[in-house]
Amino acid sequence: MAKITDNYEVMFIINATISEEDTAAIVEKFKALIEANGTLNELQEIGKQRLAYLIDDMPEGYYVLAKFTSAPDFPAELERVLGITENVMRSLITVVED
Repeated sequence: MAKITDNYEVMFIINATISEEDTAAIVEKFKALIEANGTLNELQEIGKQRLAYLIDDMPEGYYVLAKFTSAPDFPAELERVLGITENVMRSLITVVED
């Protein structure tokens, strides 16, 4: 029988050169999206960190980690929205094994 929900983690990096208000708006946008489609278990704003390599000629990014539970079809939609959101530099969604 297929699982109804799974546990996931999403890490995304926001452009560190935008204002704090814009950064907070992006974090809030994804927090609301996750809560509307699943259960947000933890949201950790790691903050500005030096990148391992330049992304779009920028040496730093603002890291955010969210742990959530949702239906298996939601991560694909989350990945799509992350990909088209301006100022989101990179993202990665992983399944967390029990």
